[in-house]
Amino acid sequence: MEKNTLSSTIERTLIILELFLNQPNGFTAQEIIEKTGISRSTMFSMLKVLKDLGYLEQVQNRGPYLVGPKFSAWTGATTPTIQALLNSFQQENFSQEFSETVALAVKSPQGPVVLEQVESHHEIRAVYPIRTPLTENSAADRLLSYPPLPEIQETGYAFVQNSESFELALPICADGFSPNAAILLKAPRSRWTSDTLIEFNLDRLRAITARLSYRLGAVTYTPFHSQDNPTIQPTSPLNEKQINSFLQGPWTARLACIRPDGNPHVIPVWQEWNGHVFHILAWRGSQWADYVRKNPQISLTIDEPWAPFRRVVCRGKAIGIQDSDLKERNTMIEGLAQRYLGKNAPMIFQHQIESIFTIKPENLRGWQGLPSGKNA
Repeated sequence: MEKNTLSSTIERTLIILELFLNQPNGFTAQEIIEKTGISRSTMFSMLKVLKDLGYLEQVQNRGPYLVGPKFSAWTGATTPTIQALLNSFQQENFSQEFSETVALAVKSPQGPVVLEQVESHHEIRAVYPIRTPLTENSAADRLLSYPPLPEIQETGYAFVQNSESFELALPICADGFSPNAAILLKAPRSRWTSDTLIEFNLDRLRAITARLSYRLGAVTYTPFHSQDNPTIQPTSPLNEKQINSFLQGPWTARLACIRPDGNPHVIPVWQEWNGHVFHILAWRGSQWADYVRKNPQISLTIDEPWAPFRRVVCRGKAIGIQDSDLKERNTMIEGLAQRYLGKNAPMIFQHQIESIFTIKPENLRGWQGLPSGKNA
């Protein structure tokens, strides 16, 4: 009898967990009951244990159940857990960056749900209901819906206005391409026009969502653009000031080098431009570092998949920083950590870095323009 009871418990536990393997948006308690046939009292007891153990999470009390950190570790899933998203959100100092309310929203079966927000310091402010599904056609709903609307795919953000407020939503992408969550900014219409709200906040929000995506494991940040970007028509050049300004964003570069067999090799890399040279780093196991040591002639391309489609191309030689130059190495690591993770944390990933290279451009040019037509 004891063996049969144990087998039955294990079987029902596995049935519940199997439901979540291919459903990152999770299930409500009622959906789990309907799909498994497990009695209500037994199911709630099992769900409580699975939550306590970290295999499942809940967006809100009585809300949908989602994959937890332990289950993600078992499956190797790229979908970030709620706690990972909250930790990343809390590392950003939104109260100093923005004068309006900024929030973190995630998907749920009932619609996007705000997990946490940093409210505006103004006496009159626009805020979100916490852990309650947002209305249909909210900025978060539009951004996180699939497939994305063409204008969202083109611009990389969703913008919504009603009679009282403006909403701006930008995607967090753990894989660099597909949104898992969103950063929202909400402001009363009395303080802004739609153009000024976007002008003063979009670039800073975009830099933050890029950093959050990098913390969750992304190696690049090009929402909704998993394939190579379309060819860019260089309709107008960027001057030196425009190039320097563009390169201050936490954007990854595509490094092109030559393999020993003569074939090209292209890989995304972290880069930092100090106005004179680029610094790039190679993680342990990166084959391109060996290729570059044998043939240091490389090119870097840094571009954006949304208007105004800026692009900077650098050609030069990559020179490795010697391990003996520890002070210079640590300074570079600190700069790259601050740039991509939003904090000085070189020791967190220092052991994962194999090499750091400096590139002094032999040629550095920038353009902005629109995707070319079929004949480009």
